[in-house]
Amino acid sequence: MSIAHPVIAVTGSSGAGTTSVKRTFEHIFRRDGINAAYVEGDSFHRFDRDGMKNAITESERVGGKPVSHFGPEANLFEELAELFRCYGDEGTGKVRHYVHDDAEAMIYDQPPGTFTEWEDLQPGTDCLLYEGLHGGAVSPTANVAQHTDLLIGVVPIVNLEWIQKIHRDTKMRGYSLEAVTHTILRRMHDYVHFITPQFSRTHINFQRVPIVDTSNPFVARDIPTLDESLLVVRFRNPKGIPFPYLLSMINGAFMSRANCIVVPGGKMELAMQLILTPMVQQLLENRARGVRTFAEVFPSRV
Repeated sequence: MSIAHPVIAVTGSSGAGTTSVKRTFEHIFRRDGINAAYVEGDSFHRFDRDGMKNAITESERVGGKPVSHFGPEANLFEELAELFRCYGDEGTGKVRHYVHDDAEAMIYDQPPGTFTEWEDLQPGTDCLLYEGLHGGAVSPTANVAQHTDLLIGVVPIVNLEWIQKIHRDTKMRGYSLEAVTHTILRRMHDYVHFITPQFSRTHINFQRVPIVDTSNPFVARDIPTLDESLLVVRFRNPKGIPFPYLLSMINGAFMSRANCIVVPGGKMELAMQLILTPMVQQLLENRARGVRTFAEVFPSRV
């Protein structure tokens, strides 16, 4: 961790909603004139699209542990940890981009499902924002979480997570329900061992909980809307969090535990803005002052 070059990571599994939190940070950065370096989690996958298909096919052929985008076999955990460490120390590091679709293929002039070349981050940025699967990952060979200054978890309850993934992959990507179900099952070991443990390392978790029936996510016709959901916000340590202020600003919010505030789903973006803006501002203020330790930045939130 480094206050001189703060690393902010938004982590959550596929379909969890990390992009929504990333957009909140983008609004904060734009409003406050913060020049951030952006890092996509997909760019630290080990294989391109064809290579991943081959790795999955081979793992299923030999009957070993399934390979998935959630686990270390298919990711560059060591390189991601090194990026975070290098940025914290020097404000730089090596990154690349994963070309997702035809629109991006036109921008980068290469096929979808491939990686661009590694290149240096733009110099002179104020902070780094990572959004992806593994911002708080720990494996036998790498500890990504230890290099983050602010770690945010995005964790819908698992049935909602599956509903979102099923709808995205079947309606937007053209996969069959059977194929998506197979992917969910194949990823389960890595989900349990490398995704969920991250949320015990986060400083804040945003967990969306539907208030409609999601008992069978594999037959759900619609994704529950924000207004059909509650947002549970958990702080690792509640001391110093201005709960009375948050309760007064967010209509319908209430406390469920000493470290949890529950917010109506429709107020999710407002809640994120109110919670995250002062934290980002504090990181940048202490960066300008040269404060060196994380405890000095968030003395009551570690």
